[in-house]
This record gives sequence, C-alpha cells and structure tokens, in this order.
Amino acid sequence: MRRAGALRVLTAGRIFDPLAATRRDMRQFVRRNLVELKKKNRGFTDTHHVASPAAQTMDTLSLAMPMAPGDPRPRYEIADILRNYGGEYRARHPLPPHVHRVLNAIQTCRTAVLGGHVERCDGCGAERVSYNSCRDRHCPKCQRLEQARWVEARQEEVLPVPYFHTVFTLPHDLNPWAVWNPEHIYDLLFHSAAETLQDFAQRHWQGQLGLTAVLHTWGQNTEHHIHLHCIVPGGALSADGERFTRCPRRDWLFPVEGLSRVFREHYCRGLHCLHDSGRLVALPGHDVTALLAALGRPAWVVYAKPPFAGADQVIDYLSRYTHRVVIANSRLVDIAQGRVSFTWKDYRDASRLKVMTLSAEEFLRRFILHILPPHFVRIRYYGLLACGQRRARLNQARRLLQLPPVATRARLPYDEFLRRLTGRDITRCPQCGGQLRRERALVPAPVTSRHDPPVMGDAA
Repeated sequence: MRRAGALRVLTAGRIFDPLAATRRDMRQFVRRNLVELKKKNRGFTDTHHVASPAAQTMDTLSLAMPMAPGDPRPRYEIADILRNYGGEYRARHPLPPHVHRVLNAIQTCRTAVLGGHVERCDGCGAERVSYNSCRDRHCPKCQRLEQARWVEARQEEVLPVPYFHTVFTLPHDLNPWAVWNPEHIYDLLFHSAAETLQDFAQRHWQGQLGLTAVLHTWGQNTEHHIHLHCIVPGGALSADGERFTRCPRRDWLFPVEGLSRVFREHYCRGLHCLHDSGRLVALPGHDVTALLAALGRPAWVVYAKPPFAGADQVIDYLSRYTHRVVIANSRLVDIAQGRVSFTWKDYRDASRLKVMTLSAEEFLRRFILHILPPHFVRIRYYGLLACGQRRARLNQARRLLQLPPVATRARLPYDEFLRRLTGRDITRCPQCGGQLRRERALVPAPVTSRHDPPVMGDAA
C-alpha cells in the first residue's frame, strides 16, 4: 500500500500544499542548488496532446489552477510534459515495459489516480485531500524525504579522517553500448572503479578502504554522460582489523594519472570478458574489437576534487548526489507549443547558467535515456562500508581511532521525521491549528493498460 506523501490539498476553494514550507527547509538541509525563476503567475494551457480522461483530470488539478502567491512549488513539472506529449511519444517509439511503468508513475504521482485519503480538522471542520506519491526513484517529486533519511543514516558512519571526492567517467564511445547494455555497462563501471581504488589502497596503505559510489548517467544538458561519484575516507583498515592507516596527506589521495590508467585496464578487461561470454549485446555496425582499440588510445578521465573540510561538509556533499534525478522540476522554464525550455550550467563556459530549448520529443528521448533497468542499485558501498560487514568493520576502525561504536537509530514515522526535520507538524490544520484526523480513504483508479495511465474511477 502506498503511503501518502507531501500532497496537494483542496481547501477554501484553492490548492494548498501542506509541505510547501517544509520543502524550503529540506532544500537548506540538503543544500539543493535550485534556480529561482522570476516569471508571472500563469497556468499552463498548451494541450497539444492529452493521453486519457485521467490526464485531463490531472491537468485540472495541477495545471489549470493558478499558483498561489508565494507558493514555492515549481511552475512546471516533468509530469506536465508527459501528460501533454508523452502519449504521442509512446505511440511513435516502442519502449520496454519498465520504462512505461516509470513514466506512468511520474505522470500520476500525487494525483487522484493513485488514491489517497481525506482528513478533517476536529476544530474548524476543514477538509484536506492528500494523494499518494508514486515513490519511484526517477520521480523528481519523491526523492527529498528519502534523501534526508539517507543523510541522517550516514551521519554516524563518518570517520575523523579527510574525505575525498573522486569521479570516474566513461568515454562517450561507450554511450551507444550503454543504451543496448545498460546493466552490464553500468555494473562494470562500479566494479572497475572500486577495484581501482582498492588496488591503490592496498599498495599504499596495506589495507582496505571504504567507498560510497553513486551512478549518474547524465550531464547538465540531459545527454548521456556516464560517470560515477565516489566518496572515499582517507584511511584503510588492515586485513586482520588491528591497524588503521590514515592518509598521510590531507590534500592528496592517489595520483590521478595512475588511477586513470588502472581504471581503464580494469574496465577494458571486464568489457572483453563480457563480450567473450556472450553477455554483451552487439550493436549493428559496431565491432567490439574496434571499440576496445579506440578505448585504449585516449586517457580516461578520473577527476579528484579537493578534500572536504569536515564531517558536516561530507554529509552535505553526499546529499547532493545520492538521490538526484536527471532534471529537477525547478529547472523547467517553459513548456509550450511542443517545446521544452530548461536551465543548464555550461561548465565549458565558466559554469554560466543558460537556457536550452528542445522539442518535447527530444526532451523525452533524453529523459528516457536515464531510466535505469529494474532493480538496478545506483548507490553502492564497498570495502569498510560494504553492507554485509559495514557495522563490524566500522566499529573496528572507530575502536582504533578511539571513537564509540556506531549508534543505532530507530526509523521514525513519516510525520514525526518531518516534524523533527523542519519543526512543522503536518497533522495540524493550517487554518486553525486543530488536529487533522483521517476520515476516509480514496481508492486508486483501476488500471486499464500497462502502457497508459489508469483511468480514474468515481472514488477519485
């Protein structure tokens, strides 16, 4: 059963978001670098394509009504693009079933299609309608709370050593192969990067280091740019668990040129094994031998950023990468006449903020590029932080560093966690401060097709 999220509310004849204010606190908590778009309040009325009666109802909920003054919600959403242009794109381009499921989830997130519940204030009698979230990892509206929970869980695991940020990037020659073999290409990236760092840790420190790796498949322009963000503590635990070796320098982890060379060797060797075992789907007109020869010529990009100042900065920095999606709703500038405009940072031009305009079809093509295979894990832990032995190995390292063991925290309920995080109680009526009590449930709409959003029933 889906849990209700931060959802739109109908009260006093207007739309109200019970967590609108908490989003500001969450942005501060995870230091999201959002762009404030100064535009006049207006509704989105471009109805180039409406996929179903459900989409029409959702447009009424999320598009036709003007935004309230001071409402921090983005003017446009990815869901708006899917509702108006997604049906036409799906009709013209065959897509795998899991991609349809993701698009349906984003399109129907926090709408009557997914059901919800009605709450009534025991003081003034006002009603609040909350719709369920899709909780899909690709949805830009469903990541903030999980991101905050993830950051809180990592706080007790930080060691008093320098932390380094290393980025492993795949050559763009592999982009077409990633479209046909996403799971193998991405999985090999994880293993090659982890093996490279562990090789250097064993060589320099005679021990095993910890590693948190987060996969990103996009660049600022939403095109394919496959890279892995790795956060590495500057120290290693010996195999017998009796010695913890700190990084001797606080401004330097390992030589970047050496990392690049060893990373390339690990990856090309793994790619060759995938091809020999028949697990790599060959591209028409592409030869693996020629690909391996091309990959061996240029130097691969491994980027090492300056170390962090302290534990707080480590957690803050981690939160920027863990639950990020290809493009946030806040970056959308305009959706009209079959075109989508969004802001992007051009790193080749002194990181200047620019606006890019694409056709809706091209925008959706780029967005779908970054939908991961089902059950693929995009945040992984290695070495000291490997899930099977994390607590035991961390406690060994903390003992050697004269620190107390890792504390265990109970997982707080949704409303209590938000209250502790933001200081606001979502169980209280925004009108009079009375207690909101759940009155009845709203049944989700029946599913008519796995490829189209479900049609809402009478309960919605």
